Amino acid sequence: MLSCALFGNPIFLTLSPVILTLQFKNRAFLNRYSISANLSTKSQVHHDSLRVLEWDKLCDSVASFARTSLGREATKAQLWSLNQTYKESLRLLDETNAAVEMHKHGACNLDFGGVKVVLVQSAIQHARRSSPLEGIEAVAVMELLQYAENLQSNLKAAIKEDADWYTRFMPLSQVMMGFVVNRSLVKLIHQVIDEDGSVKDSASPTLKRLRNQVRTLEKKIYQLMDSLVRSDKSETPLLEVSTVDGRWCIKSNANEMTNFKGLLLPSGSGKGSIVEPLSAVPLNDELQQTRALVSEAEAEVLSMLTEKMQMDLENIEQLLHSIIQLDVVNARATYGLAFGGTCPNIFLPAGHGSSATDAYLSGNKHPQASYPLKSEWVLYLPKAHHPLLLQQHRQNLKKARKDSKNVTMVHPVPVDFFISQKTRVLVITGPNTGGKTIGLKTVGLAAMMAKSGLHVLCAESVQIPWFDSVFADIGDEQSLSQSLSTFSGHLKHISDIQSQSTSCSLVLLDEVGAGTNPLEGAALGMSLLESFAETGALLTIATTHHGELKTLKYSNDAFENACMEFDEVNLKPTYRILWGVPGRSNAINIAERLGLPGNVVDNARELYGAASAGIDEVILDMERLKQEYQELLYEAQNHLMISRELHEKLLVAKRKIMEHGSNQRFRQMREISEATAMTRSILHKKARKQRESAIRSLQPTFERKRQHILATKTTDDGEGSITTRRERRASSSVVKKSPSDKFELPKVGNMVFVSSLGKKATVLRVEPSKEEILVQAGNMKLKLKLGDIKT
Repeated sequence: MLSCALFGNPIFLTLSPVILTLQFKNRAFLNRYSISANLSTKSQVHHDSLRVLEWDKLCDSVASFARTSLGREATKAQLWSLNQTYKESLRLLDETNAAVEMHKHGACNLDFGGVKVVLVQSAIQHARRSSPLEGIEAVAVMELLQYAENLQSNLKAAIKEDADWYTRFMPLSQVMMGFVVNRSLVKLIHQVIDEDGSVKDSASPTLKRLRNQVRTLEKKIYQLMDSLVRSDKSETPLLEVSTVDGRWCIKSNANEMTNFKGLLLPSGSGKGSIVEPLSAVPLNDELQQTRALVSEAEAEVLSMLTEKMQMDLENIEQLLHSIIQLDVVNARATYGLAFGGTCPNIFLPAGHGSSATDAYLSGNKHPQASYPLKSEWVLYLPKAHHPLLLQQHRQNLKKARKDSKNVTMVHPVPVDFFISQKTRVLVITGPNTGGKTIGLKTVGLAAMMAKSGLHVLCAESVQIPWFDSVFADIGDEQSLSQSLSTFSGHLKHISDIQSQSTSCSLVLLDEVGAGTNPLEGAALGMSLLESFAETGALLTIATTHHGELKTLKYSNDAFENACMEFDEVNLKPTYRILWGVPGRSNAINIAERLGLPGNVVDNARELYGAASAGIDEVILDMERLKQEYQELLYEAQNHLMISRELHEKLLVAKRKIMEHGSNQRFRQMREISEATAMTRSILHKKARKQRESAIRSLQPTFERKRQHILATKTTDDGEGSITTRRERRASSSVVKKSPSDKFELPKVGNMVFVSSLGKKATVLRVEPSKEEILVQAGNMKLKLKLGDIKT
């Protein structure tokens, strides 16, 4: 059982006893043979179904995207189990969607290729047994901790930039934020262990002293050996210094004796001789003893690291498990991105704990991945690719490019599966090699991929019911057991399927009723399909050549017909599915086009029967009507698209016309306003000139009166004052009695009429000498000539 806290609480993925224990004791748990051995607890029918659908190959393909060896093994284990509940499938899809979002963001790189998980696993096992770590294991632990810390830091930086990323990365963000990294352990390992796994001289004073002693001894021995080789007076050629089991010796390529005394050591090659000089024996002994002390000092350092690691062992082990599970999730996401997968909309069919209206798309927290639920379809797979065919095509294309071959390759043709809610059994007919079997496998693999948290290889939104199991009977596969190569074996397999399938199962039957007498096979096939329609699986898809099975649709609404299209002109299949139309026999027509003698063809048609020929004609008319309908539908869609474009253009033109009209009205109002202002200015100028002219005509009379008053003024102030008052009264009398305009001089506070304004104003000040008056009209104060007002 594998524990992984991908939801904040521990989640347990139940695997078989030989698969992935907490310490990953058995690393080779998921090769092709161990899978078969591990399925002893599973039904044989389920095993055979997975085999014929080549699910094991798809598991291998997805696992290849994992970056660690344990991640690849865990990926295959998770995909092969297929025991997920509906909620677990939704969780797996949420994990995959989160990993896809991380790839799109780019900051949180889930490439675990640099993490040596096997060495970390070995380090954990050594720590649990209290045995010293190896240097390379300590380095692997350090790199694991450093990678986890960097991953967590990158996530925090992304969340700091935009807090929404935490939700978009859920539930993976919760796992990564929960990493516990012992920085002191990382620092300690870095201080005492070198990058190659060797213990550094500075790890301890004793180790440094002993290693210096070893280097000194090696230098002394080498100098001794070099002096012996140089002082050798014999004719022994090609003497060289060598080591045997850590002891320094002199190696000769000839069997002749040397001049120095020593111990003759065995030569593994049988040629020449190896001698340890007697003068070097004490130094070699001391060197061996010092090296042993060095090993003990290194072991002390590694034991100290082991003790430090034991204090944080649970966190390191949990971190390793989290990294492996993140690698599994990343493998699923990377596979979907590599092949253009789409997040499937999986739902529980009505009556299985949910209803079609209550179903929802996994990953709802990612709006860009959400699609509305198409309630009219139980299965909606537009442009679905068979994943293994698409993978093989890409490999062939890559190989051709590598070999610089200009080869034209046909891209695998996607298929469309649109099955309505009322359909329980779909009968597909068509010629051999027309794509029927590939269509069955495509649907089966898509259902299992969605259940396992994988994106389905479709070009558009995908809607798949959650199937608790997928059963398939395809007997022409070499991987199938020998018992299914016979008709009785097929019957037994179908019987097992019928007994084990539930109302949430998908059943795929290839060439149902084949392998025996056509009449009996057709009758048996009809009976089997009717049984599946009444009390069997949620959805059954069967391929057949029996024409009788085509008629079931017309007596039972639970049935639907489809056929694989065949191009009779070019004599090759198109791999397209025609819905609602049963396939017709093409063998006689194909034989005629291939040049079979006319009498043979005619005789075949006669033996085939007029009734069957008539049925074929009806089918031909139905296909023709279907094609015409499709053409009209495409034409209508094209016209609708054109009309929408025209509508958009009309809206744009209408908006431009309205904007132009508004601009024109604004321009006209502005011109009118400018003309009105100019006219008012001209009128004001003319009125002012007329008033000035009238005042000038009265000026001589006022001047004569003023001179007369000044002439009669006396020098006596008293008299003058009296005279001045009299003059003022006389002047007022003159003004009042002026025969020209009978104008009466206003007083302060009086109301007067201002001609230029066209309204009354209040008198604030009167200056008769200047013939001016100050008035207030509303908030305006105006200084006017007397001629500008009326009392």
